[in-house]
Amino acid sequence: MRISVEQLASIVNGTVEGDAKAYIENYSKIEEATDGCLTFLANPKYTHYIYSTKATAVLVRKDFKPEHELSTTLIRVDDPYETLAMLLNMVSSQEPVKKGLEQPCHIAQGVNVPDDAYVGAFAYIGRNVTIGKNVKIYPQVYVGDDVTIGDDVILYPGVKVYHGCKIGNRCIVQSGAVIGADGFGFAPKEDGTYEKIAQIGIVILEDDVEIGANTTIDRATMGSTIVRRGAKLDNLIQVAHNVEIGENTVMAAQVGVAGSTKIGKNNMVGGQVGFAGHITVGDNNGIGAQSGIPNNLGSNLRVIGSPAINALDFARNQVYIKRVPQMAQDIKQLKQLIDELKKEITS
Repeated sequence: MRISVEQLASIVNGTVEGDAKAYIENYSKIEEATDGCLTFLANPKYTHYIYSTKATAVLVRKDFKPEHELSTTLIRVDDPYETLAMLLNMVSSQEPVKKGLEQPCHIAQGVNVPDDAYVGAFAYIGRNVTIGKNVKIYPQVYVGDDVTIGDDVILYPGVKVYHGCKIGNRCIVQSGAVIGADGFGFAPKEDGTYEKIAQIGIVILEDDVEIGANTTIDRATMGSTIVRRGAKLDNLIQVAHNVEIGENTVMAAQVGVAGSTKIGKNNMVGGQVGFAGHITVGDNNGIGAQSGIPNNLGSNLRVIGSPAINALDFARNQVYIKRVPQMAQDIKQLKQLIDELKKEITS
């Protein structure tokens, strides 16, 4: 792709400050950019890089005010990160579109594969599967019996979708993800062994959900495990049976959600957060990385820690924790002084 700064700015409805005739040929991070690259500045932590970057142009907010002289051209937009996402999606959409059936693959008799769909080599599609328009099923994908797949879905190599599960429109499931494996259900017996409890429910992914690589979403014991519309789950996440994850909730890698927990909408969950089972989490929360959520959580909160507490309280506590060694030394010295005073009084 080769495009002038002026042309690119017109596409993103931005204003140019600098050399509008310069050409963009690639994208890069601000600290690694070279001549011909477009980059962006969205996080204030990276502001210092804008004064040394070799990028030809940088997407910045309209209210950005440089403190030093710049050698790069600025493209001022409302939201640099959102603008970059739009541009990268445009580039991605220009890649060749896969269509048709690659052989060998197995498609059960009676399953209709639309003409604009793609099924890769060694894919397996079971009985009574419904496949929507423009679906992409990459090599070595397994789709079990009675699965429903909506329009514009992408199942990347090695995805496994167990029987009966339902995937909505425009979902993306990354490589190695498993949708609909048995939930972890076992009944303890008197002799100390466990009886497996049949998991007869399903998993439902609503529209516009993305599931990361090697993430596992267990089928319900009864009913459905549900990931609501617009939710985004990162890699290596475990979602247990009968969990519900709300609309537009995002989860970073290695989150674990125990069974029957209900998580509301628009939550932002950091990496390695653990949710106990059978609890309810409200809406619009920010949950810091490695937090433990053992009990119900309300809405509009910012929490971190294990067990999680208010983020400001957590920050204050960390200050006190750093002082503990000195406080212990102070207490030791005070004790010595008290002992000496006792001896003086006694004598």
